[in-house]
Amino acid sequence: MDKMLLTAGRILLALYFLIPGIMKFVSWDMHIGLMEKHNMPFVPVLLAAAGVFQIVAAILLIANRYTAIVALLLAGLVLVINVNLHDFWNLAGLEGAHEMQNFIKNLGILAGLLVLSGHSWSSTCATKIDKVKK
Repeated sequence: MDKMLLTAGRILLALYFLIPGIMKFVSWDMHIGLMEKHNMPFVPVLLAAAGVFQIVAAILLIANRYTAIVALLLAGLVLVINVNLHDFWNLAGLEGAHEMQNFIKNLGILAGLLVLSGHSWSSTCATKIDKVKK
């Protein structure tokens, strides 16, 4: 049962990055506008890099490959996005409330990625130790 739950959680986390990664290219102009609104530098380059990274990372998570490292890298991306694009402290009213909700939601995603990375790392280490014992 625990393996099924871990697999479902890992795949759902992957989908959280796969779909937005694809949407960065499908809705390119919208994402450019959002990033420019937040005074991000090198907008087209960063947007393309983030989109490619999210797609590749999601595929790796779905395939359960390099899970610990990929989850940590995605956690770093979530932190960067949270600070730069969900800056509720600079906004007021409904827009500020919406960005605060996104910020807090992303903290939950960050927590899930850290748990996934920690579990994957400890499972990998345990497997290697078992092989050495044999």
